[in-house]
Amino acid sequence: MKRTILKSSQFRKEREASWRELDSLVGRMEKRSTAALEPSELMRLPTLYRAALSSLSVARAISLDRSLLAYLENLANRAYFQIYGPRAGLGEVLAGFFARSWPNAVRATGRPALLSIAVTILSALAGYWLTMADMEWYYTLMPEDLAAGRSPASSTESLRAVLYDGDDADGGALSAFSSFLFVHNSRIALLCFALGIALGVPTLLLLVSNGLMLGSFFALYASRGLGFELGGWLIIHGGTELLAVALCGGAGLALADAFLFPGQKTRLQSLAERGRLAGLVALGAVFMLAIAGILEGIGRQVITDDLMRYTIGIGMLVLWSFYFLTGDRSSPQDGSSHD
Repeated sequence: MKRTILKSSQFRKEREASWRELDSLVGRMEKRSTAALEPSELMRLPTLYRAALSSLSVARAISLDRSLLAYLENLANRAYFQIYGPRAGLGEVLAGFFARSWPNAVRATGRPALLSIAVTILSALAGYWLTMADMEWYYTLMPEDLAAGRSPASSTESLRAVLYDGDDADGGALSAFSSFLFVHNSRIALLCFALGIALGVPTLLLLVSNGLMLGSFFALYASRGLGFELGGWLIIHGGTELLAVALCGGAGLALADAFLFPGQKTRLQSLAERGRLAGLVALGAVFMLAIAGILEGIGRQVITDDLMRYTIGIGMLVLWSFYFLTGDRSSPQDGSSHD
């Protein structure tokens, strides 16, 4: 035991100066990046790093005490990250995400996303047709909490008030309903993505359910001659919001596709590659939902002109489409060839 302690002490005494020097340089880099070092210190950094690795290798080979091994392992890891780790700052990472990674991921999952959009539209049309044919379908397709008291039994005046009267007593109900609708769609979007791993079945069911509710709600207003007005109230934020839901649905379906049809790769490899793309799409959709929340607040509290609402809503859809279709293609994503 004494011999081991003596060996460890001697080993540390011979090499500790270089460890401390490396520790000091790495600590300064962690605080201020490489700008904190002089050119001569930058030149010395690789030599000190290799010496630390050599010390760690020897320490493991002769089974020195655990505290010394832990110190050297931590020092080597910190030095490796500073020497070979990514140099991009937060601004560069965000710029890369919005300029390349996100639009490329959306394009790479294009067909599942289009399927998600088609399922939503067809379900909305089905919900509209069923409810217009028989208003009793509204109570089946529209959950009571999401309807916020709006039903075929409501007067036309109260239905209209939801769309415009943001400052009166009914405005409280409008605010609650709008917030609930936003939270509902956000939850649906994330569930569509997360449940894609279950072969895509729950994702499709959620998209169908959401579409049926949207169509049924629209039919209620259309039956009172308020279809155009409701469209303006919805599209100013709903265009961005529902597109985010559809993209998350496409991301979930892309995961299902990777599991069911892995091609020449193993299922784990296919899921790993497509999962990275789907994760980027879902992350971007969260940003879209935040934008939709801002638009919803403006549309509810400030803008009450129908044409202005349509202009903003359609304009946002055009901007999103242009962004996704023309984004920087210089950084292709894994798995893009599958879609």
